[in-house]
Amino acid sequence: MMIIRSVALLALATTLLYFAPSHAQTARDQISIVGSSTVYPFATVVAERFGQTTSFKTPKIESTGSGGGMKLFCSGIGVGYPDITNSSRQIKSSEYQDCQANGVTDIIEVLIGYDGIAIANSVEEDQMSLSLKDIYLALAKRVPNPDGSASFVENTYQTWADVNPVLPAKDIEVLGPPPTSGTRDAFAELALEGGCKQFDWIVALKKSDKDEYKDACHSVREDGRFVEAGENDNLIVQKLQANPNALGIFGFSFLDQNSDSVQPSLIEDHEPDFDTIADGSYPVSRPLYFYVKKAHVGVIPGIAEYLTEFTSEASWGEEGYLADKGMIPLDEDARTSAAESIANLEVMAEP
Repeated sequence: MMIIRSVALLALATTLLYFAPSHAQTARDQISIVGSSTVYPFATVVAERFGQTTSFKTPKIESTGSGGGMKLFCSGIGVGYPDITNSSRQIKSSEYQDCQANGVTDIIEVLIGYDGIAIANSVEEDQMSLSLKDIYLALAKRVPNPDGSASFVENTYQTWADVNPVLPAKDIEVLGPPPTSGTRDAFAELALEGGCKQFDWIVALKKSDKDEYKDACHSVREDGRFVEAGENDNLIVQKLQANPNALGIFGFSFLDQNSDSVQPSLIEDHEPDFDTIADGSYPVSRPLYFYVKKAHVGVIPGIAEYLTEFTSEASWGEEGYLADKGMIPLDEDARTSAAESIANLEVMAEP
């Protein structure tokens, strides 16, 4: 018991030391948030509401991508590091370990809702209808050998008709997020790997060689057919307007906000909307999170109050203002349970 108490006191002393004036170039009275471009618009509207309705400053939010946000978040404790990071995927075990190694030991995980990943094109063009297999064959770096053998070859498909004869004979050109994006991670796991699983011999490979399986099912082609368009999903939408032949990959909320100019592809005959994402029938949907440093709560002003605002029914409820922005809410029981856990500042276990 004495050892546990000593460790706890040492951790507290270390935290206070990092927040002491000698460790801070300037005091900070504003919440610092980084991370996912997908969660960014949701966090921004909460932050603006929070700044308008409380005595605290509006939090500063930077769109760095999920991976970039995790790197910044896990770098350390103190005013020089962000308090919260948004993420369009769950924290990875390796990132959690990096946090622990840098003193970010108590992390609060907040599941805020769901989002679908849209594969969209201009409303000026015909709507696409794609299977997960089509997506995988069009965008994977390596694909199954067309001769039918259980082997991979470099992807040389040039048009959608090359992939599937029922699709239009239009060049494959897809604009998407970079590797630092949680949207990219989720797209690889849900769409590309989903297509991979249509081949029994590749599924078997997962048991015999996990590294080869992941490389084959998650690696995106680099010959110009897939174009990394940065973390700004709005920029992808703009590029689709300028290039009607291209497809773009981004979160459902951006699709919902730009439905006058872009339209979603059907994926496995399902169109992304509130109902299909909420019930899981749309196959490319994912949970959204943010992560909080418990050590910063009560030190940086307003963090606990920001959490209260974000998890209020007025915010993340079925009729809340985040639903108006395109976020798919958790069900009522999940929201109630999560809000209670967050109010108690419960710390997550290793993922």
